[in-house]
Amino acid sequence: MNFDFSDDQHVVKRTARDLLTKRSTWERVRAAAEGGRYDEELWAELCQLGWPGIAIDERHGGQGLGTVELVILLEEFGYACAVTPFLGTALAGIAIQAAGSGEQRERWLPGLAGGELRGALGMARDGAGELVPDAVGADVVVLVEDGGLTLVAGGNADIEPVDTIDQTRRYANVRGDGEPLPGDAAGAIDRAAIAVSAELVGLCQRALEMGVAYAKDRKQFGTPVGSYQAVSHRCAQMLRDTESARSTTYYAGWAADADPERLAEAAALAKAASSDAGREVTASNIQVQGGIGFTWEADAHWLFKRAQMDSALLGSAGTHRARLARFAAARLAGAAA
Repeated sequence: MNFDFSDDQHVVKRTARDLLTKRSTWERVRAAAEGGRYDEELWAELCQLGWPGIAIDERHGGQGLGTVELVILLEEFGYACAVTPFLGTALAGIAIQAAGSGEQRERWLPGLAGGELRGALGMARDGAGELVPDAVGADVVVLVEDGGLTLVAGGNADIEPVDTIDQTRRYANVRGDGEPLPGDAAGAIDRAAIAVSAELVGLCQRALEMGVAYAKDRKQFGTPVGSYQAVSHRCAQMLRDTESARSTTYYAGWAADADPERLAEAAALAKAASSDAGREVTASNIQVQGGIGFTWEADAHWLFKRAQMDSALLGSAGTHRARLARFAAARLAGAAA
């Protein structure tokens, strides 16, 4: 049995890595983040490639690929810490495709797939979205509350920008009259959680590489600091956490496309692992880099800050571990019956 990506999926991953390495350098990330804006030039190029619609059906203007391909892309976007509205647009497309009515799909998906429209998805309480990522400038916002989904057109919404620790993404509180998405809300939310997990995997991988490179290069008393157990053990833990997040997220992406009955549990597993890893690995990268890692001039903090927000988006690690416990209890109850 081959657990590797297909040749076409490898092409997607390689193309994304090559493009983002050139177009989303730390200098451009910093310039956009400090300027409080998106990298519009990069976003335009992504739209030309059709990437916002990679997992949207061809009949709605997308590329008709699957969750696995979206996972591959979002891992690379996390790795690059790209300052674009890609995540929010992709999440809105996932939700509308999985849970929207025929009319809602026809209205919104072609524009989201082509990048002419921008989307956002976030958590709500009492009908109001709180700290919704990519909501600033969004044409459509999908709000998650009590297991259901509500679609709010950007033109009918009060979108209040909010500054957060993560300057690489534009967040907002959202209020407005919306309409329910009548389809499979649970499946849509799980697919969205997998997408966020994929970005966290990319953030972890970049933080791991940065930390290990520093540990090899920085010397103390003529010896690389990575040779000291306190540092090498921390790097090993970073690798373990990153690979745990990656393997569970890849499995969840596969389940979304190939075995929907496993989707809910797989998504909870992926989000629990990736939320923990995102917080721990990006923090450990700062620790490994010591005094320099805490400075504004170092780039470690961009990864750390985005990981903090992603880790909470669509449920924390604790929230999803509780879901896993309920799934296990239900299985035991079924076996005993």
